[in-house]
Amino acid sequence: MTLFPPGDNRRETRPFLPDQETGGYYDGKNMALFEEEIDSHPMVSSLLNKLANYTNLTQGVREHEEAEYEDGAPRMGTFIGVYLPCMQNILGVILFLRLTWIVGTAGVLGTFAIVFMCCACTMLTAISMSAIATNGVVPAGGAYYMISRSLGPEVGGAVGLCFYLGTTFAGSLYILGTIEILLTYIVPSSGVFVAARPEDEAWATSNNLRVYGSACLALMALVVFVGVKYVNKLALVFLACVALSLMAIYAGVIRTVIEPPDFPICLLGNRSMKNDKFDKCAKTELVNNETQTTLLWALFCNGSHLNATCDEYFTLNNVTEMPGIPGLLSGVIKDNLWGSYGPAGVFVERRGSVSEEVQENLVMDKPYVLNDISTFFTLLVGIYFPSVTGIMAGSNRSGDLRDAQRSIPVGTILAIATTSLIYQGGASVGKNLVIGTLAWPSPWVIVIGSFFSCCGAGLQSLTGAPRLLQAIARDGIIPALQVFGHGKANGEPTWALLMTVGICEIGILIASLDAVAPILSMFFLMCYLFVNLACAVQTLLRTPAWRPRFKFYHWTLSFLGMSLCLSLMFISSWYYALVAMVIAGCMYKYIEYRGAVKEWGDGIRGLSLNAARYALIRLEEAPPHTKNWRPQLLVLCKLDSDLEVKHPRLLSLTTQMKAGKGLTIVSSVLEGTYMGRGAERLKAAMQEEKTKGFSHVVVTSSLRDGFSLLVQAAGLGGMKHNTVLLAWPAGWRGAPDYCWKNFIETVRETTSAHQALLVAKNIDRFPGNQQRLEGTVDVWWIVHDGGLLMLLPFLLKQHKVWKQCRMRIFTVAQMNDNSIQMKKDLQMFLYQLRLDAQVEVVEMVSPSTSAWTPRWRWWRWFLRERESAQLIHDLNTASHCSSSQRAAPEQVQMTWTKEKLITERNRHREGVGVKDLFSMRPNRSNVRRMHTAVKLNAAVLTKSQNAELVLLNMPGPPRNAEGDQNYMEFLEVLMEGLERVLLIRGGGREVITIYS
Repeated sequence: MTLFPPGDNRRETRPFLPDQETGGYYDGKNMALFEEEIDSHPMVSSLLNKLANYTNLTQGVREHEEAEYEDGAPRMGTFIGVYLPCMQNILGVILFLRLTWIVGTAGVLGTFAIVFMCCACTMLTAISMSAIATNGVVPAGGAYYMISRSLGPEVGGAVGLCFYLGTTFAGSLYILGTIEILLTYIVPSSGVFVAARPEDEAWATSNNLRVYGSACLALMALVVFVGVKYVNKLALVFLACVALSLMAIYAGVIRTVIEPPDFPICLLGNRSMKNDKFDKCAKTELVNNETQTTLLWALFCNGSHLNATCDEYFTLNNVTEMPGIPGLLSGVIKDNLWGSYGPAGVFVERRGSVSEEVQENLVMDKPYVLNDISTFFTLLVGIYFPSVTGIMAGSNRSGDLRDAQRSIPVGTILAIATTSLIYQGGASVGKNLVIGTLAWPSPWVIVIGSFFSCCGAGLQSLTGAPRLLQAIARDGIIPALQVFGHGKANGEPTWALLMTVGICEIGILIASLDAVAPILSMFFLMCYLFVNLACAVQTLLRTPAWRPRFKFYHWTLSFLGMSLCLSLMFISSWYYALVAMVIAGCMYKYIEYRGAVKEWGDGIRGLSLNAARYALIRLEEAPPHTKNWRPQLLVLCKLDSDLEVKHPRLLSLTTQMKAGKGLTIVSSVLEGTYMGRGAERLKAAMQEEKTKGFSHVVVTSSLRDGFSLLVQAAGLGGMKHNTVLLAWPAGWRGAPDYCWKNFIETVRETTSAHQALLVAKNIDRFPGNQQRLEGTVDVWWIVHDGGLLMLLPFLLKQHKVWKQCRMRIFTVAQMNDNSIQMKKDLQMFLYQLRLDAQVEVVEMVSPSTSAWTPRWRWWRWFLRERESAQLIHDLNTASHCSSSQRAAPEQVQMTWTKEKLITERNRHREGVGVKDLFSMRPNRSNVRRMHTAVKLNAAVLTKSQNAELVLLNMPGPPRNAEGDQNYMEFLEVLMEGLERVLLIRGGGREVITIYS
């Protein structure tokens, strides 16, 4: 701040910026307290505009939306962008072509139940979707974006692709409905294929649907390719036609109270008949006071004369005519409360009437009304459900909305409420196969309205599906779909549209509206299920980021919606439900192993954190039982000067031993300060070797302290390591003393902590994860330290690298042991453990405590072992130095090699004679240990020199630090001549047991 001379009463008017006379030195530094961090922590004042207009959209997501408008901002609001597309998709083909058939089959009560379940499912899903939509920005992708950002890229990608397939097959459904209306009601004589026989009608109808449907698909794809704004303009026209049709239906329903429409139905007995092949519902008629037969007579008899031979059922039953729509006051609703289901090919009969039944074999040539397909309640649920799947039409185009957070909840819920009332009203019309007869003033209002409704819904599906696929492709979670992220210069999803047209053509080739409907029902129900799950997960987590403006009882409603979606999946078609789950599961695994890595802060991570916390607390309650014991590894890796892993095969061995199960902590210790040191290289090496676990680098001033810290403190709570894996310090003789001393101290610390220890010698010769070995894995079981020696080969053989290897177990018999009985007992023990291994007992006599090897044999052994067999002796003798030049106590014990002998001669120029060497008396305990190591090594080389891996018990370190170097020599001699060795030291507890 500015300083003023004494007595100056001027005050500092700006506490952070000095007066102008100070010059430009302080420009941009008005907050000098934070100036050192200004690059990484900029001033809030410079970021407010960016924070207010923050977007987490990926580059290119809004290209096609911005190109549609001059100022680059989406223009559509709630009514045009959400409400109308949802209405158009919901009020589609099912309402006009299948609802009355569903009512006629399921009855009024059954239809009310179907409509209520489906509408409740979509309403609950819409509430969950609204809660997610109001919690943040919703760019292009709609429901896919919400699920992927809430449940992670794997779940989001799998469900997003299922939703895309459902939307694409919905386009097939609407196009098939359009062509069915065209060929059935508008121009029935324009079919390309004509049936020559009654049994060929289904074949001709299917082929006509395929031909006309493919042409209609190409025309709609062309309209969508031109631009989405033209689809929006046509949507208004089409929806106006739908509104007029609905008004005509309700006007006709009201008119039936005053004057029921003239829609007669001809019955033979109680069987309904088609009246397209006869004009009068009678067997005979009076013409000029003369009884003559009708066209109906000719259909059942072999002639037109009265004494012709007729069908038995036709002879025994009368022909009657009844009104098809008797009106609301006729009691028809009461008569049709319950359903009438039946298999395919049965007669559609009137309830409450009785007829004379006869045995008939062929009725295809008779004008009866038959069931086209086998009907049952769950089938009707699957066929009806697509009529309520339009709730995602608005969210699919979230990138075109001005305010998606507001428009999606309001527009979707209003559309569901409106259409639910319409469907509930339509369900009470009564048994009728032609809904157009209700329309007032003309049936053509319904025909034209239903035609344009199906056209508009098809266009909406072909518009939303490519944009959904493009959003998935641009997220980059599925590399195989990256090509579909590109499009025209204005961002229109051209390649995604071509893919959508191809899949939609598959649905058209099925050529059956009733067969396509259950397929898309499964995909939509799968999507709705995960929308509810996403809302439930976010509600359970209650993170600070979860603050939706649209608030209901999220947890209860989302779980209720999720349960209802799952129930409807198996109610409508359990086999389609399983197929949808398998497809979603395969997509999930593909994205997990092949997809790009994305971090979106999904709710699954939050649930994993809560589950991990709960599991860790449970682990603290009691120590793990022997039956549940597995080696939880702490892998101590060495990093070179470039921070690269020095022995990557140590990670390969970890992968082969663990196979991704249990706890694995790969750690390393670096000398220096913490700043600027990271674990990126260690993590990269783990990924390269496919080692699943955690990486942890400790930076300390001393390597010894770092290793000690890791052994003591790695892990968390009950999730701690129980086994330490490290490499044998090769070349330790020429290395500084602290290298092998650190190794021995690690052995001591693991022993004190009751942790198992695995030491791999020649680790660089161990196999990689791509190799396949076929030799033997030999276990030399010398002492029992918990059973880890036998457990590890079993775990290794589970991996493909060691799977073909045979397991052999060798044990050593002492002088007083019964070798035959030992072998039998070991075989029985392995049988009870269910281990497949070959057993062999090796007899080896250990030296007695008073046994001494002659001095001449020591010299010959010293020369024969070539620096590996060691002569241990005491230098504290008068022949080496005078009493005034004796070594310090810590230098008394040392290990003699050939090089050390030459060095000692050069240091003492007077020389040491051979007789002086023979006069030395070595330490008895060290001689016995070396003798055992030499003999055991000879036995191992005899039996296991060609083994792929040798596992040996690791002796414990000496209690006195003065014998550390001798201990290293013992281990070196024990492992000499073997290619791959794994020394194992148990942790002081049983780790393998017989299951009981």
